[in-house]
Amino acid sequence: MGWIGDVLAWFGNPQNWQGPNGIPQRLIEHVGVSAAALGIACALAIPIALWLGHLHRGGGLAVAVSNVGRAVPTFAVLVILVLLPDPFGLSTLSILTALVLFAIPPILTNTYVGVREADPAAVDAARGMGMSGPQVLFRVELPLATGLLMDGVRLAAVQVIATATIAALVAGGGLGAIITDGFGRQDQAEVIGGAICVLVLALSVEGGMALLQRRVDPLRAVRERSLVAAA
Repeated sequence: MGWIGDVLAWFGNPQNWQGPNGIPQRLIEHVGVSAAALGIACALAIPIALWLGHLHRGGGLAVAVSNVGRAVPTFAVLVILVLLPDPFGLSTLSILTALVLFAIPPILTNTYVGVREADPAAVDAARGMGMSGPQVLFRVELPLATGLLMDGVRLAAVQVIATATIAALVAGGGLGAIITDGFGRQDQAEVIGGAICVLVLALSVEGGMALLQRRVDPLRAVRERSLVAAA
């Protein structure tokens, strides 16, 4: 178990917390590219999924996108993008594109299913009250779908955080650069230290997104009261 002491010594080395290759800078790079990819994926996927779910169309598209997202390795997409000419190549754009393509499937699928499966009685009641299509979508269907939508965003966020690590194998920095540098120097402590940083970040994002999901879900309080009443 001597490696534990080596890893602790690596974390305790002030040099690993300073400069462009230090943990704080690599963390900022990792969070920055991951947040950008997640934001772009949400901006692209959520409006399309809301529209298709509201119209009760595009189920095959949602399933196809989900299946492709699971089947195509992100690393392979990243390598192909790096080999393309400008504006791709060894650039942040290549990393962002690969991560966005990886993040879209769970967001698109969950949002579509959430809206598509909204309580028909509530939707019919809203239409009976004279609500327009957009009003039904944003006042009834979207609130009912918020829990599932946020679950897709949470899943995508954790996947992007983890997947962004492999970007350092091809291009870019982030916490994955610590791991690749450790492999290059055959420094086991650095490799494990970088992996621990990624793990802590992924778990933090998971916990933070779960808390956010509870906060923004307008039906959470209703469900909790129902459970208490049932008990």
